[in-house]
Amino acid sequence: MLKFNSANVRIANGRRAMDECLETAFGDKMPEDCRFIIVNAALGHKLDVLAEAVKERLPGAATVGSSCSGVTGRDGVGESMNDIAMMAISGPEEEASMAAVREIYGRNSYEKGLELAGALKAKAPDATAIYLLCPGIDIANDLIIQAFDETFGEHIIIFGGTASDNMRGLLCQQYLGDELTQHGAWAVAFSDPTLNAVTRATHGFTAYGEPMTVTRAEGNKIIELDYKPAWSVYTERLGVTPTPDTICGETIPIGALAEELPPDVAEEYGNSHILRVVTKYDANGTIYYATTVKEGLKLWLTTRDEDLIFLEQQRSLDYLKEKIGGGAPVAVFQTDCLARGRFLFNKVIKDEIIAMMHSQLSSNGEVPPWVGMYGFGEYARLGGKNAYHNYSTALMTLYR
Repeated sequence: MLKFNSANVRIANGRRAMDECLETAFGDKMPEDCRFIIVNAALGHKLDVLAEAVKERLPGAATVGSSCSGVTGRDGVGESMNDIAMMAISGPEEEASMAAVREIYGRNSYEKGLELAGALKAKAPDATAIYLLCPGIDIANDLIIQAFDETFGEHIIIFGGTASDNMRGLLCQQYLGDELTQHGAWAVAFSDPTLNAVTRATHGFTAYGEPMTVTRAEGNKIIELDYKPAWSVYTERLGVTPTPDTICGETIPIGALAEELPPDVAEEYGNSHILRVVTKYDANGTIYYATTVKEGLKLWLTTRDEDLIFLEQQRSLDYLKEKIGGGAPVAVFQTDCLARGRFLFNKVIKDEIIAMMHSQLSSNGEVPPWVGMYGFGEYARLGGKNAYHNYSTALMTLYR
């Protein structure tokens, strides 16, 4: 039976930060059966240094990690350059397995997704839930999900998200157990028969104005909107005057793009649109979308609705609590869009949202082991299927 321990700290020295996390999670005695350490770290930390610190204290545990613009955990939100959060997974070897791939991009997302899913399936044929972490720049997330669904079946529950930087949209990092990379993906499969998993995502933005139409596209690249270079149309609609030095960090907080959802899925989601983020563009005006895109797709600009954000977050928690029923949460994995951090909300609002989650997913007044990050995107089910989200708060609860 798997066990979970977590911690989050703010310490500039990487080795000291990781030591503090491990001691907070385990006390004085490190477990002999720790299988994996999942680490989310802001860019002030080097993931390989954190992994070395883990190896010294837990030589039998593999470290997998991602860069992010901030973390969440049992001790709240941390968005400095020196914040890290970790989740430790201990237990039988056959109940937790990991696989990884290198050099994954939008152009080969399906093939690399099959490679990753196939490697994981060979180790964990009876997996019921998978924590998936991919790069946040230039990747077709719908093709990754398709590859996992085809390999494991659509019943498999996929949760997690995509790594990020500090909103600049220039690079993000992943640690794959023995290597630091910028275009890697890793996945941890759970096969503990006593565990159940439930996921939910919500965003709380509203679409407005007239839509833009994708008039030329290739894979996950939008080449033209309304028959003009996509980047120029997008920035013009946002009221941004781009220069050769403009980075996507200037458009991400205000530039959520919305796709219309079918009515039945919209009712479940609590919103008529699902959002997408633009994390990269080329000099010729091509923008990189988070999923594959077809010509004719209509895209709206959006604005945040603070009341709706809280309303839909409560609705999400109600759903999770209903599914958990009389069970007890044993671990919570949270993935937020980095734009939902300090770039959109002040500290008071973020603390209020996190406190609401903590209190309602606690068991006997105790917050379960909890790890989260502010990344470029989120995985959670929608409409009975695995789905990719942007600008959302996605929660996955493991419970017994």
